[in-house]
Amino acid sequence: MTTFFSPENSWALWSILVCITAISIYLEQTYKWASKVTGAIIGLVIAMILANLRIIPTDAPTYDVVWGYVVPLAIPLLLFNANIKRIWKESGRMMIIFILSSVGTLIGTFIAFMLLKNNIPQLYKMAAMMTGSYIGGGVNFAAMAESFATPGEWVSALVVADNLNMALYFFVLLAIPSIGFFKKHFTHPYVDAIEQNIDTSEGETLAAKYWGRKDISLKDIAFAVAIAFAIVWLSTEIAGYLEKIIPTGNFALDLANGLLGNKYLLITTFTMLLATYFPNFMSNINGAQEIGTFLIYIFLVVIGVPASLQLILSRSPLLLVFTGVIVIVNMTFSLLVGKLFKFNLEEILIASNANIGGPTTAVAMAIAKGWNKLIGPAMLAGVFGYIIGNYLGIFMGNLLKFM
Repeated sequence: MTTFFSPENSWALWSILVCITAISIYLEQTYKWASKVTGAIIGLVIAMILANLRIIPTDAPTYDVVWGYVVPLAIPLLLFNANIKRIWKESGRMMIIFILSSVGTLIGTFIAFMLLKNNIPQLYKMAAMMTGSYIGGGVNFAAMAESFATPGEWVSALVVADNLNMALYFFVLLAIPSIGFFKKHFTHPYVDAIEQNIDTSEGETLAAKYWGRKDISLKDIAFAVAIAFAIVWLSTEIAGYLEKIIPTGNFALDLANGLLGNKYLLITTFTMLLATYFPNFMSNINGAQEIGTFLIYIFLVVIGVPASLQLILSRSPLLLVFTGVIVIVNMTFSLLVGKLFKFNLEEILIASNANIGGPTTAVAMAIAKGWNKLIGPAMLAGVFGYIIGNYLGIFMGNLLKFM
């Protein structure tokens, strides 16, 4: 499919991504309606529109750079003030609701399969892929596709359906905290804390107040960026080495390989160790959160790009229904169980996000909403999903194969 800007026109695509991000932030901090919608949703929707009007491509090397470099760099920048003791203490609740939300994914996959098994051939293979992906992430999706030898054309169609579904899902997920029904029926301490601590009586939006001007120097920028690059480099090198030397073959070894060989977990761990044992140094580096948030906003724009309406409608609209049922059941189950066990609305939404989107999107949501205490727990829960995703994907695929 030809587009106005080709996938190889990296400078144009980078300019578009960064400009969309800047426009989204400007609107969020200038207009109250945009502040309620959030800049994250605005950027995502603009990207979807441009992609479906064939102005920008749905796939390009530039987007791979965002996933491979921009996101890893954003994570340490946003954890400069994270205390590992507090993070581990707070992760306990997040891990519980994440596991409960994973049960919702399994139920959703089963229901979706039973509804559509007579309409989509070899659907059990795609059920395994989506179970792995919607509990873990892209690496689990690829692993399940290979494990069940899913035909390439179905893999491509499922990727497109998943991308469109995820874009719509993130839109809803980011909007829920602003909807009166959910604010009435769920506790939401993080939303309350932000609203109570920020005075908007002067007409400024909540986002504008939260991201007000701060004292920052060239040294702050230099140290923040240098530390982030060093952490990502070391984490990538160490994770790659450990992944190669740690054998696999049983649950314990697979778990060790998945944990220690995951660069995102190492990035999080190294940054939190620095923040815990050198708190004065790390907390005095101003601007890290702002830079990290800007990078995450670019990532959120990229999420909306692959959602090609024409491609999904021409190839397999039923796959969009299939993935949509899984997500709807997961979200509904997470909210009901979370309410039953008295979890906060923010914890439930982040856990559901960590399931469906993985650690990067869960962290992105926590950042976009200003729920900074949930950044570390969101990352840890999402990475845990990578570990169990393959096991549950294989289980679900084999279970449904004979139904």
